[in-house]
Amino acid sequence: MRTSREMAVTAETLRQRCAELMASHPRGFGDCGWLHEAFLSVPREHFVQDSVWWETPGKDGRHTLLDRTQQPKTWLEMIYEPAVALITQMDDGAVLPTGRAKGALTSSISSPGVIIELLRHLAPQPGDRVMEIGTGTGYTTALLATRADAEHVVTVEIDAELAARARVRLAALDLHPLVIAGDGELGYTTGGPYDRIVATASVRRIPQAWLDQLRPGGVLVVPLDSPFGHDLLVRLEGDGHGTAQGRAVERVMFMRVRGQRDVVPYADLGWPTGAAPENWSDLYITAGPAGQRIILPEASATPPS
Repeated sequence: MRTSREMAVTAETLRQRCAELMASHPRGFGDCGWLHEAFLSVPREHFVQDSVWWETPGKDGRHTLLDRTQQPKTWLEMIYEPAVALITQMDDGAVLPTGRAKGALTSSISSPGVIIELLRHLAPQPGDRVMEIGTGTGYTTALLATRADAEHVVTVEIDAELAARARVRLAALDLHPLVIAGDGELGYTTGGPYDRIVATASVRRIPQAWLDQLRPGGVLVVPLDSPFGHDLLVRLEGDGHGTAQGRAVERVMFMRVRGQRDVVPYADLGWPTGAAPENWSDLYITAGPAGQRIILPEASATPPS
């Protein structure tokens, strides 16, 4: 097994390689130099537990366990594969990471590419008040803290054990954002209003609490469940009075927030009956006290600009 010094050197090399790949990828860093620098400065491997599962199951429906103590090289390499997410929890923690397993995937460290895209669209600025919904491992929180300053970042995690682990990992890097163990759908009013709100779990209906806690002109980036077989990453701008509007910016896949796992008819969630998968980028989203609406511009007498 590698020494910690050898592991650190390898991690830096892999991090650099991953950053180079994402620098040239159309869904990568783009012109976000701060995000490129943050990615290189934050050790992603620091936030990954020793035992994680592969996201794709085998033919028997079971997910293979990747154990750092048994496969240190593979464990580290997969952490820095741009398109690879690693599963950190099944069945809300009821399944222990001791071997191949089958269950509902309930927490992960998203792939580097997805996290980069999420934060590129969020575009936090130095000094912004930022709220993250879904702390998970704490890795995305660390990237946010390097940009907006940790004292301006609030992150909410429904699983108290995950929140505690993330708090420890962040503190080990001398990062001390406010980590709240609680229901992320409620947000955290004490820390608001926020310039930026980002969710790392998808929703079927955008919680009103998030809209209420967004500053005028503030940005909300959230994966929204769609009838197309995938989530849509939507970027909305708030008016400061509990309403926000914007567009879908990319197709993604995220785990659902715990409170919205039950299936709800899409018509009840504001989706038009004529929405087609190929038209996802044309959709216009509004959400607020009057409800959630996903609009096809051509179906509206006054298409949104």
